[in-house]
Amino acid sequence: MKLEGTKEFDAPREVVWSVINDPAKMANTMPGVEGFEIADDTHWSAKVKVPLGLGGLKMSIAFTKLEERPLEFASLNAKGQGVGALMNMTTSFTLSGEGEKTSMGWEADVKIAGPVGSMGQRVLQPIINQQVGNVLAALDNEVQEAKAAAG
Repeated sequence: MKLEGTKEFDAPREVVWSVINDPAKMANTMPGVEGFEIADDTHWSAKVKVPLGLGGLKMSIAFTKLEERPLEFASLNAKGQGVGALMNMTTSFTLSGEGEKTSMGWEADVKIAGPVGSMGQRVLQPIINQQVGNVLAALDNEVQEAKAAAG
């Protein structure tokens, strides 16, 4: 499943970059995080309970930073494993803008295997779209907090 979009921020590019490049701040944007651990600058992991309809799917997710060009581009891979599901997701963020406005183009390629994945794109798409919306709203909150702290 490929998803993409653009998110506008009322903050300088340096502030947005500082948030998307900070694993701990990004963990705050993920729904259902129950635990979080940073191994090094390019590897971290999270224990999450992914909200899926009536219940939640507990997953261990390992994140690896694939590439970064400071203040401009970052990509990462997330591999998740839980009872009944395997997830592989690659995301990228491209920042542009000047002054107090930043535009973030984002892409995500999400693959889900196992019984949960067999529910099909028609069932999973609305759930994933809702979670993306939640993450982007939480990211905006983190950026505004970082902007306030910097200013």
